[in-house]
Amino acid sequence: MSATGAAHAAMLAKVRKLLAKAEDPAATEAEAETYTAKAAALVASYGIDAALLAVADPGTDPVEDRRIPLDAPYAADKADLLGTVAMRLRCQVVRLRSRDADGSGSGWTLHVFGHRSDLERAEVLFTSLLLQASTRMLSTPVPAWDHPAAFRRSWLAGFTAAVSRRLREAEEAAQAEAESEGRAGTAGRSTALVLADRTLEVLDAAGQAYPNARTARSRQLSGSGAGQGFAAGQRADLGGTRLGGARRTLPPR
Repeated sequence: MSATGAAHAAMLAKVRKLLAKAEDPAATEAEAETYTAKAAALVASYGIDAALLAVADPGTDPVEDRRIPLDAPYAADKADLLGTVAMRLRCQVVRLRSRDADGSGSGWTLHVFGHRSDLERAEVLFTSLLLQASTRMLSTPVPAWDHPAAFRRSWLAGFTAAVSRRLREAEEAAQAEAESEGRAGTAGRSTALVLADRTLEVLDAAGQAYPNARTARSRQLSGSGAGQGFAAGQRADLGGTRLGGARRTLPPR
């Protein structure tokens, strides 16, 4: 294993240990939130380190792409969560309608572009968050006056909004720490410039693959679950396992 690969494996091991403590039933809510915050900070710091190391050796962290299918139920909501996580971790996403054998469009496929380290971070986080969302949403009672599917869609939207804010804060804090410590790429380039250049590389790759892509319209949701979903997203662990096996965790409509 290369030095870069060993560092990546060590980072994931630390994150999983922190999350195991956060998920321990014996941990208080305050303790769980502390472990979660440490895990989020570690994931964000790793993203900065990988970016700066790749300046000297771009081959260690090339731009790649992955297609991730998201099946019904709640395929659009899963796509919103994955797209949000990916964008916060400096990836670009193109959403494609998935077609069943009968021609119906019941799911979505997200074509995600990003540097390898950022794609891996996005997959790890999305898997954990989707599992957590399913568990917590099922334990949230649907008000008698609300439709279950509408409530759950709005709940997931609130959950995604909270995750988006927390990831933004973690990424900004990691960047600020790197800049305060004077960590930079070759030729004294600042962390901000390094990240900006990487973003342009990803945008170029997505643009070449989809030159006619358009910005999607915002979804209009009517359910009353956004507040409770947001609160759950504030407490969510920002880490977990690989993507496989997490695609069908949400309940039927």
